[in-house]
Amino acid sequence: MKFGIVVLIIIIILAIWVVAAYNGFIKMKNRIEEAFATMDVYLKKRWDLVPNLVNTVQAYAKHESSTFEKITSLRTRNYDAMSPNEKIEANQALGGALGAIVATAEAYPELKANENFMKLMGQLNEFEEDIANSRKYYNGCVRQMNTSVESFPSNIIANLFHFGKYKMYEVDDVKERENVVVNFDPEDGPKLAGGEPAAAAPKVEPEAPAAPADDVPPAPETDLEPPSSEDIQ
Repeated sequence: MKFGIVVLIIIIILAIWVVAAYNGFIKMKNRIEEAFATMDVYLKKRWDLVPNLVNTVQAYAKHESSTFEKITSLRTRNYDAMSPNEKIEANQALGGALGAIVATAEAYPELKANENFMKLMGQLNEFEEDIANSRKYYNGCVRQMNTSVESFPSNIIANLFHFGKYKMYEVDDVKERENVVVNFDPEDGPKLAGGEPAAAAPKVEPEAPAAPADDVPPAPETDLEPPSSEDIQ
C-alpha cells in the first residue's frame, strides 16, 4: 500500500512538472511572436521607405548602379509573403546595403543639401533606433527559448511537444553592423552605428577635406527588457 502511494505521489509530481514546463514553453513562444510582431512593424516601415530613398539618391548618383542593384534585387520579393526567418535574413542584407547608400551620398554635396533626402534620412534614423530597441527585446526572448530547448530536463518537454529553436536577429559580421545608419549630418557627412563616419564613396570631383565629425551621443535607453526566466523545473 505504501509503495503504491509513493508511486502515485511521484506520478503526480511528474505530471505537475510536465504541465508547468509545457505552459512555460507556450508563454515563451507567445512572447517571441509578440516581440517579432512589434519589430516587424518597424522593419516594414524601413522596407517601404527604401524605394523613395533609392530614387532620391539615384537622381544625383546615376553612375552608382551597382550600389542600387543589390537593394532593388532584395525588394523584388513580396515582404508580406515572407516567413519570419526570411524577413530577418532580408533585413540583415538590407541593413548593409543601406550603409552603402549613405556612403554614396557623401560624394554628392547637392544631394546632402536636398530637403527630401534629409527628410528621408531623418525617418530612416528613427526607424533604425526603433528596430535596434525592438530587436534587443526580441533577441532576449529568443535566447531564453533556445536555452530552454537545449537545457536538461526542459529539453525533454521541448522534444516531446516539438518546441524548436528560433532564429535570432543578428548582423552577420562587424562590417554589416557598422553599416546601420544612426545619424546624418549635412555638414559632417553620414555616420554609422557608434558615431563612426561612413566609408566615403568615390567622389565625382575633388573636394576639400571634410571637418572631423563630432561624437554622436549614445542611443536612448530602451524601456524593453528581456523577460525573466520561466520556472521550468
